[in-house]
Amino acid sequence: MNDKKIMQLLSDTKTIALIGISPKTARPSYQVMAYLQQAGYKVLPINPGQEGKQILGEKVYAKLSDIDMHIDIVDIFLRTEFVGEIVDEAIKVKASAVWMQLGIDNEKAAAMARNAGLEVVVDRCTKIEHTRLIG
Repeated sequence: MNDKKIMQLLSDTKTIALIGISPKTARPSYQVMAYLQQAGYKVLPINPGQEGKQILGEKVYAKLSDIDMHIDIVDIFLRTEFVGEIVDEAIKVKASAVWMQLGIDNEKAAAMARNAGLEVVVDRCTKIEHTRLIG
């Protein structure tokens, strides 16, 4: 996806489901969530092992289907082999986009998401791209 489309996606987004959030403050997923919250997004943390707890003031969910609001971006912080399952769920909940973080590139899952009408960003960081394109 080119810069113009990424900037438009980030500008139109209100709600981000962050898959693979860690409660550890030194982890990239935690730092990205904190940044995205400060940028004005509603960030919903997803981590089955932390379900029901709070991270950065938000209730942690076990899976996307537990969320009862529209999700603009599904931001994935899981290893590549788990992405297909997440994309399946993103399609089922009618998310608008799937975003695979740095180092995550699953072309089969990306094609599946595109075929279902979702926007797809691969191997990029939401925090880095937001800082670079929007500030």
